[in-house]
Amino acid sequence: MAINRYRLKHLAKENNKSAKRVTKLLRRTDRLLGVILIGNNFTHTLGTAIATVIAIRVWDESAVLAVTVFMTIIMIIFAEVMPKTIAALRPESIAFPSSYFLKPLLKILSPLVSLVSWISNGVTKLIGIDLEEAEKQLTSEELKTILESSGIPENQLNMLLGVFEMDYLSVNDVMIPKNEIEGIDINGDIEKIEKEIKNNDFSYIPFYNDNIENIVGFLGANEKAEYIGSESSDKELLKSLIVDPLYVPENTSLNNQLKNFQKEKKRVGVIVDEYGDVEGLITLRDIIQIVVGELSEDLGNTDIMPQADGTFLIDGSLMVREINRRINWELPTNGPKTLSGLLLESAQSIPEANVGISIEGYRFETILIKDNVVKLVKGLKLQTEEEEDDD
Repeated sequence: MAINRYRLKHLAKENNKSAKRVTKLLRRTDRLLGVILIGNNFTHTLGTAIATVIAIRVWDESAVLAVTVFMTIIMIIFAEVMPKTIAALRPESIAFPSSYFLKPLLKILSPLVSLVSWISNGVTKLIGIDLEEAEKQLTSEELKTILESSGIPENQLNMLLGVFEMDYLSVNDVMIPKNEIEGIDINGDIEKIEKEIKNNDFSYIPFYNDNIENIVGFLGANEKAEYIGSESSDKELLKSLIVDPLYVPENTSLNNQLKNFQKEKKRVGVIVDEYGDVEGLITLRDIIQIVVGELSEDLGNTDIMPQADGTFLIDGSLMVREINRRINWELPTNGPKTLSGLLLESAQSIPEANVGISIEGYRFETILIKDNVVKLVKGLKLQTEEEEDDD
């Protein structure tokens, strides 16, 4: 009963004969338990009866009670607790050899086992338990717990857990917010446009008509190289190379968006709300990074800077989820997506001067507020009582 069913399935797939035999026995748990307990109770009863006969012949009937007590202690220790403890700790080493005896014994005692199972199953159904219910599969949360305790190397574990996160994250959790989009106005002067194209290092350059709310498309890296290599200042050529945008409804799950990218054969999309207003951008790279982590190390990255006093200087535009991942915090992620939005929601107003804000065990002090946005903040995780006791 204690054997790891998933390891057993793996061994059975590897053509381990003992694993296959145990797997067959476990398909009918009621019959397996029936043959085990029939044998168990038979030997217990037989052992007690023999001990009683010996006690009467060697001593007299007054010794029966003493022998019964003695046999009960012996049975509990050597026939119940000790062997079952060993079997629970080393199930494979017990189950595999035992299956050699249990399988033929099940055939020999089949009529008795069937009778016992029929009566037992009938009573079980009367109390409302469905014996035909299929074996329950692991939920994603249970599987995550198994993975976390499996000893898998950390980088591989993070990738596997990242796959599960895609079910719970939406495009809003990993998007590039609208205020951070670096686009180019297609109506601008062609010389200025060419200069901006050459100075833009992004894989996909968004082009808009007058303002960022009117994105007309994207210039990919290959199209950018083709345009620069043409050595001509032709806006019509540029427009022909711009790919139409893929519009993505806000709160689309990352799993669904990945399917959308595959279906449409595109790698970038524009996230819009229910009114059609632009919320941000999402790229295939952003989704992949959920699984594999950051694709490159940016040594010049200063958006989270640890301080000597244990605090962190944090860029207010950072996603809350990104902060949690990088410094192992647990800030709430069911509200605003950026740290700035989280702080302003908690403050319930836009502070006119720097303020201190507490959020669920974390203390923040705003350093720079500009254009109604928290640009820079100092954060500290407060110790819980358990952590203080550990210290």
